[in-house]
Amino acid sequence: MTFQTPAVFRAACLLLVMSALAACHSISSEDQRRRDEKTREEAAKATERIKPELKEAGKELGQAAREAAEDARAAAQGVKEGWNRDHTHPVNLNSATESELVSLPGITRTEAQKIVRGRPYHSKSELVSRGILPEADYSNIRDYVSTD
Repeated sequence: MTFQTPAVFRAACLLLVMSALAACHSISSEDQRRRDEKTREEAAKATERIKPELKEAGKELGQAAREAAEDARAAAQGVKEGWNRDHTHPVNLNSATESELVSLPGITRTEAQKIVRGRPYHSKSELVSRGILPEADYSNIRDYVSTD
């Protein structure tokens, strides 16, 4: 993305030059007032010209932040799933802590609480049949859980 900053740069340079001239030469207060007004007008015009670009940059920055957050969540989920693949013992749905349940792929704290409140389970598929988890979430954890 490119900004039309030359106009802003020119306005700032003009302001500096005018300030330097005022300091170096004796400029009448009326001349100085006119020059100050002209500088303010040019700075206002330059700002007005770059407003749309600044708004667009803000939108793009917001989108980039959302994408970065999504990427971070996906990476965290990947780490969690990779960590969980190394589990040699399944998590017991009837005795696991909330923290243990949350360590399962795709299980949120709310879902872990629902699992705990729904105890006891006679088979792990009861998570779906009793409406504790949707089938998609259950398919992510079925290999990592047991009821014994």
